Amino acid sequence: PGREEARALLVVEFEKYIYCCTHLSLTEEDRMLSLPVIRQVAASANKPFFIAGDMNAHPGSEFIRQLQNDFVILTDTKKPTFPANNPDETIDYIAAYAKDTTAFTRISSRVWDEPAASDHRPIITDIIFNQPAGKIFRTEPYLQNPVGNGITVMWQTTVPTYSWVEYGTDKEHLQKARTIVDGQVICNNLQNKIRLDGLEPGKTYYYRVCSQEIMLYHAYKKVFGETAVSDFHTFTLPTTTDTDFTAIIFNDLHKHSETLQALYKQVKDLKYDFVVFNGDCIDDPANHDEATCFLSELNETVGADRVPVFYIRGNHEIRNAYSIGLRSLFDYVGDKTYGAFNWGDTRIVMLDCGEDKPDTHWVYYGLNDFSDLRKAQVGFLKEELASRAFKKASKRVLIHHVPIFGKGEDYDSYNPCRDEWGAILEKAPFAVSINAHTHRFAYIPEGADGNNYPVVVGGGYRMDGATVMILQKKGKEMTLRVLNAKGETLKELNL
Repeated sequence: PGREEARALLVVEFEKYIYCCTHLSLTEEDRMLSLPVIRQVAASANKPFFIAGDMNAHPGSEFIRQLQNDFVILTDTKKPTFPANNPDETIDYIAAYAKDTTAFTRISSRVWDEPAASDHRPIITDIIFNQPAGKIFRTEPYLQNPVGNGITVMWQTTVPTYSWVEYGTDKEHLQKARTIVDGQVICNNLQNKIRLDGLEPGKTYYYRVCSQEIMLYHAYKKVFGETAVSDFHTFTLPTTTDTDFTAIIFNDLHKHSETLQALYKQVKDLKYDFVVFNGDCIDDPANHDEATCFLSELNETVGADRVPVFYIRGNHEIRNAYSIGLRSLFDYVGDKTYGAFNWGDTRIVMLDCGEDKPDTHWVYYGLNDFSDLRKAQVGFLKEELASRAFKKASKRVLIHHVPIFGKGEDYDSYNPCRDEWGAILEKAPFAVSINAHTHRFAYIPEGADGNNYPVVVGGGYRMDGATVMILQKKGKEMTLRVLNAKGETLKELNL
């Protein structure tokens, strides 16, 4: 109704809500006659329903009082909206159908300081729709950094959350772990990293991850949404006296899903204890979404919810816009991209070789300095080789991306890792060095290139050259088997 001019209600349906706008009559009687029309349309909606516009009514008017029987006004009725050049009246509103207000949270509202676009000031309200519990988890949980009688559980969510892990040796008696830094719970973000400490090696633990959406995080007000709770997962940490384990090692997948799946098919029936991705797997990550997509496929393929996964950096993980952000997706041993850990009585040493070109190369634009990173690992290696953990280990395994020994003619012209580490590693008592990078499977026997131990280099991402390695220890015996994508054994070593 509108006796001055015809009035209309524009109803626009979007995927998740219905949004309406109108410009009501200057006459109170016509405005009141408009209410049944608005109520009827709102009552027939099957999703959250909003209405906005110039209501030509003040906050204390009978029309607004009647409107609020069915609607909640989302804008600030104390802020004037008209006239635009010097507002002194409030006659513009955004409102939501009352029964739908549990579907969202209002974050803020304001009158925009814009006097020229209209004779009214624009009004804005910010809301966040609740995320259903079934859509809160973006990734499955994955296990990291299983050292010091502890393990780290990581996962991502689609919305900011408050997250925790419930865990125990049975499902009925669970402890709760959160990440607290300087007295504050780390929350209200999409990435979750929670450490479980004080675990008993050799025992099987059950755990589940929980994330409650945080819809509003203000100084004096916080609003929470639904809570997602995962299924139970399990893991077992090795004891210091364990002699047996099986590990599988991938390298240079370069985000090729077909290669990953073909290689995993050859090892999926093994009962393995941990997995190593030895560089250039999540290569050239442009953004968080791209990195997360393949990281999730890697983790879910190998079952990283039940066995820990180690990510060693290759030169391609160092490239592109999200290369620095990639670090936040992992929990490195010792919080460095290189380190060492024990699995039972075996010592595993991991190194970060950096880029495969000099820091001065034009393609890096002066933004790299891997020389200092390699020098820092000189000190680490000296300390590690002299450590009690290294000396007491029954077997010692070296893993890094770029080969130091036997790289091949195409790569020997630039070998800074050998320049820095060669003198230390030439005589180090490793059982084997497991490498990658060249995209060609290679075996360099002990002593063939100054190496004090056999060196095995994995293949590339092409199906005809890809490899997966199985490192296995039984008692005092350690073996390394290299398979191609067809399941054929390319090399089997008794170490």
